Amino acid sequence: MKSDMSGELLRAEGIGKRFGGFVALEGISVSFAAGQLTSIIGPNGAGKSTFFNILSGALTPTSGKLHFRGRELNGLPQHRFVHQGISRSYQITNIFPDLSVHENVRVAVQALTVSYDIWRNRTRLTELHARADAALDAVGLLGRRGELAKFLSHGQQRALEIAIALVSEPELLLLDEPTAGMGPEETKDMVALLERLADKRTVLLVEHKMKMVLGLSKRVVVLHHGRLLADGAPDEIRSNPEVRRVYLGQSEGYG
Repeated sequence: MKSDMSGELLRAEGIGKRFGGFVALEGISVSFAAGQLTSIIGPNGAGKSTFFNILSGALTPTSGKLHFRGRELNGLPQHRFVHQGISRSYQITNIFPDLSVHENVRVAVQALTVSYDIWRNRTRLTELHARADAALDAVGLLGRRGELAKFLSHGQQRALEIAIALVSEPELLLLDEPTAGMGPEETKDMVALLERLADKRTVLLVEHKMKMVLGLSKRVVVLHHGRLLADGAPDEIRSNPEVRRVYLGQSEGYG
């Protein structure tokens, strides 16, 4: 069921991250409204992956605070982020290639429930299968449920990873470069999937394909050298002279 899609969902206050003497992020304050697809972009080395890892709980900020639905997340281990309603996929495909498509997702469902029990009743197992199938249906892979994951195309494997992220029924779905390594047709299919997902939940993604981001997102956050450079609607980002300057000469244009 679609959750409340109004108001602020996630807020970062003065987020900073240091790795030894290297400052990866400094003083980033930004909030993300419920019900929007927002993209985080920036040139290589901008700090977007570090920021994304902090938002998903994979990294702990050196300074600043993170709030989700008004609850502070600082200090929570990453698995607790999932229980709060935040789930993510990764830039590098992270699946079990020698398990079936359905088994990949079912394992994720089991991990979210109590430890596996060989004496579990048939009704409970049926529920696990149903949740796995629902996630596969959401990403268009239900018809491939019995195939080994290694035989899926690259784009389908990325969709499978999203299905794995969906089994926790997240309120906020974080996607790390979901179109990485895809050609034009697979990218088109992934964009259509992202649009469908954004109809039912809040989506936050890191991407480097500027044309795709500007056509898909309701809002775009731009980082540069670990700082917040711009934040606004696609048209505002497209016309921002500072954004144009930092992307000047890169292969992904504004067209």
